[in-house]
Amino acid sequence: MQAITLLGSTGSIGTQTLDLVAQYPERFRVVGLTSYSNVTLLAEQVRRFRPQIVAIGREELLPELRSLLTGMRPLPELVAGTEGLCQVAAHPAAQRVVTGIVGCAGLLPTLAAIRAGKDIALANKETLVAGGPVVLPLVREYGVKLIPVDSEHSAIFQCLQGVPPGSLRRIWLTASGGAFRDWPVEKLNQATLADALKHPNWVMGRKITIDSATLMNKGLEVIEAHWLFGLDYDRIEVLIHPQSIVHSLIELADTSVLAQLGWPDMHLPILYGLSWPERLATPWDPLDLVKLGSLTFKAPDHRKYPCLQLAYAAGQAGGTLPAVLNAANEAAVALFLQERIRFLDIPRLLEQVCERHQVIPAPSLEDILEVDAWARQQVELLAQQAPAQVLA
Repeated sequence: MQAITLLGSTGSIGTQTLDLVAQYPERFRVVGLTSYSNVTLLAEQVRRFRPQIVAIGREELLPELRSLLTGMRPLPELVAGTEGLCQVAAHPAAQRVVTGIVGCAGLLPTLAAIRAGKDIALANKETLVAGGPVVLPLVREYGVKLIPVDSEHSAIFQCLQGVPPGSLRRIWLTASGGAFRDWPVEKLNQATLADALKHPNWVMGRKITIDSATLMNKGLEVIEAHWLFGLDYDRIEVLIHPQSIVHSLIELADTSVLAQLGWPDMHLPILYGLSWPERLATPWDPLDLVKLGSLTFKAPDHRKYPCLQLAYAAGQAGGTLPAVLNAANEAAVALFLQERIRFLDIPRLLEQVCERHQVIPAPSLEDILEVDAWARQQVELLAQQAPAQVLA
């Protein structure tokens, strides 16, 4: 039985992971759970899955969590704050840690898990986008497995099973195109928050849904793929694939192309991240290609998706620039979700923050955390200035 810790248990990845734990009780058991602020759902999960340790990210919510668990026996160890998240991540009873925390907040707990020798089922792309220069050396030092859970990177990982080292030539990451896939680029200046949250294929959290609309999610995945699979950026490409059936493709040295296909459902890549190297039988409906009829692909329109080019540029520059881009994006998306800026202001803010940054070529963890905070401050400062001067 695989003992798992789940970071971000109340989010989309977390709740689907617990669906699978419930479906396969003989294969998985939960050692630890964390949530940033959803104390009510976290308490329900604790009562159902009975972990040994639980963390709430917002320390002021710890008394409420304790109150909601009154009468539970045995009561798990309850901790809070970033230190608490790291305690859960490094808990000695866990074998594999699922990192479902959204954004750069997942970096420190993931590092704690790696230093504790835990295999990582990585569902937090920002960990490698911002922290790749620090994370990858630690993965090698501690000899842990890094198993991607994002559907695209899981697809590549699955295709690579059994492929000889040095045979990978090219990667194609597929993208749905997001909420504005079928909009003319000239109409984007009218896009509202409600429009951007209407993803055509997936039900996801608000932040990742906006990232899908800007295609920044795919830009971040390009950087993550660089770190995971060791390819230069000119060998990582993006395809718009509206059906979201082909989750990604690889080209090998002999020009063979392998792809992983499946219904647009995150349960499969999460299950593989939990069970790898095994394949577990599932009761799910198999893929029906006849029913689908056709699959289509096209190149992304860079006028519609300027964030994608910003991500390639940041990845190629390297050093601290990807961390700056990621932090600026998190801050800008938060402003858009508060309806303080317009949709097209997101890439404009990101470009301006990146232009202001002096890249540190070989950053330490402290450097990454400092530039992360700096980039968020810059977004706020720029957004407070006159729109005509800053965002037009």
